[in-house]
Amino acid sequence: MTSPDNILLRLPPAEEQQVREVFARLAERGFPPQQQTPHITITYSPIMAADAVRRAADLLPSVIPSPFRRVGTVVFGTKRKRTVAWLLETTDAMESAAREISALNPESRGRSWTPHLTMGLRLPREIVPDYIRALDEVTSPHFKQLTAVRAAHWMPRIQELTVLADASSEHRRDHRETDR
Repeated sequence: MTSPDNILLRLPPAEEQQVREVFARLAERGFPPQQQTPHITITYSPIMAADAVRRAADLLPSVIPSPFRRVGTVVFGTKRKRTVAWLLETTDAMESAAREISALNPESRGRSWTPHLTMGLRLPREIVPDYIRALDEVTSPHFKQLTAVRAAHWMPRIQELTVLADASSEHRRDHRETDR
């Protein structure tokens, strides 16, 4: 099964590493290893609508970087496999942009958006309560703030990432070097 196209938000390297360390601690406790790159999905589709990508390229540069705050843990799914995620809150401007982009994706739920960062993908439902308990135990209580520093359109079927907005320090450094 091929993963769907995504319009997504990426974290700065230090925050991404903190999430990967949580993944590693959970794997050390015997839970399924998490291989996904930490990200916040705005919308996804088997093949992303071109209108959604164009609008994302228009809207997201003005809201990147964007702060997010962990406000809880949620479980998605109704079948055998479940997804455990950190529920996030962000600025009104990012919420508005994400909802507008999502509405342009015919595969989405309209203007609906639940900002989250997946912490456990395709978990057997029987282990979800223990996974959530372990996630709470291995996550620092001080790790509550996240920052979206890059927005991109990811097409896994062709392994292509198109950056739509980038406020990361590496991008700014590279940009300054090419302007000389």
